[in-house]
Amino acid sequence: MTWIDINDQLPSNDQRVLAFIPDNKVYLPGKTLEFEIRDVIVLRFLENFYLPGTEKHEKYGPHFWQGEGNSNHFFSDVTHWMPIPTGPK
Repeated sequence: MTWIDINDQLPSNDQRVLAFIPDNKVYLPGKTLEFEIRDVIVLRFLENFYLPGTEKHEKYGPHFWQGEGNSNHFFSDVTHWMPIPTGPK
């Protein structure tokens, strides 16, 4: 599988994908302000999440990336995505 640029194609609505976010900081639990860089995380693509005319739609665009835990991201944070590969058989 290869990475897909978000400008070339978007995932299906509500599809879970591997998302590439350059220099993405993930804060470590139980440690004060300590973090590690995780460029690749699992996110769910939400098409047309923000309603037209709302402040967030105007500022961030219509789409949104829903994370697991506290890893939500605005649409522009993600540069590339790929389908989650199937597990071993």
